[in-house]
Order: sequence, then C-alpha cells, then structure tokens
Amino acid sequence: MIQVPRLFGLILSVLSVVFVLAPAFVAAQGGQFAFGGLKQDSSQPIEITADSLAVDQNTNTATFAGNVLIGQGDMRLAASKVLVIYRADRSGIKTLKASGGVTLASGEDAAESSRAVYNVDTGQIEMLGNVLVLQGLTVITGDRMYVNTAASTARMAGRVKTVLNQEPSQ
Repeated sequence: MIQVPRLFGLILSVLSVVFVLAPAFVAAQGGQFAFGGLKQDSSQPIEITADSLAVDQNTNTATFAGNVLIGQGDMRLAASKVLVIYRADRSGIKTLKASGGVTLASGEDAAESSRAVYNVDTGQIEMLGNVLVLQGLTVITGDRMYVNTAASTARMAGRVKTVLNQEPSQ
C-alpha cells in the first residue's frame, strides 16, 4: 500500500516533468517550434549548383539534376533533382520543387524529407514524406513540415513523434 505522502510526492514529480516538457509535447502534436537560427531574407540571391541543367522556356522552368546544392543566405538545400519555376515575366524564381533525398539546413537545425516545395515570394517551405528534424539533441519526425523562413518557425503534421535526448550530466 502506498502512503499518502509518497503518493503526493510522486504526483508532484510527474506534474513537474509534464510542465517542463509541455512545449515539446505541443510540438509533437503539430504545434509550432523554432527552426533555423536566423530569419531568412527571400530577396537574397539564390545560388544553385548541379551535375546537369535542362531549361524549358515554353513553361518557364529549369530542371537541375544530380547532386543539387542550393544556397540562399544561411539556408542550404540539397536534393537529387530540383525543378525551378520562374515568374511569368521571368523577373525571378517563383517556386523550387526538390525531390530525392532532400536536406534543408538553417542555422544549427537540419531536416530531411522525400520532397520539398519552396515558395520564394512568401518564404514558405513545405517538406513532405518521412520528415526528420534534428535540433541539437532533439529529434522530431512526421509526415509534413511547414517552415516559415521569415519567422524562423516550423510546424509538423501527420503522425508526429518527438524524442527528447538529455545532455549528459557532468
């Protein structure tokens, strides 16, 4: 039989853990969390390198394939293939659609997925398919992640799981 003072102490211990971890549980249930250390400026130039490039002026698109690396400010994206869709007036890039082992890195945060869509005008990135996010010792997985580069925030959706690893005590 559990004594009342021990039961009360156990309840307080459990409640304190719940309150400390509550923000992580919110993220695990699809809430917002920080992503990337710096706010992204979508007006900065976008640099793309790849093994090959195919341009279709009829559809205002360009397809980069093979070891594609994209950089804009402190944000980096890598993928097997990226479709670049230009604005109708060809004044700049409207959208990037990446596929094949997509990796996004911003600040100290990194994310992987099957594919991603980056709307350059709004600064919104949608990562789709087996999303894995690494933030220090924390690992978050889900089906989709929506990144707001202007606010340096992200939101996970679709069967989200969070693993909170503890720093080793000294």
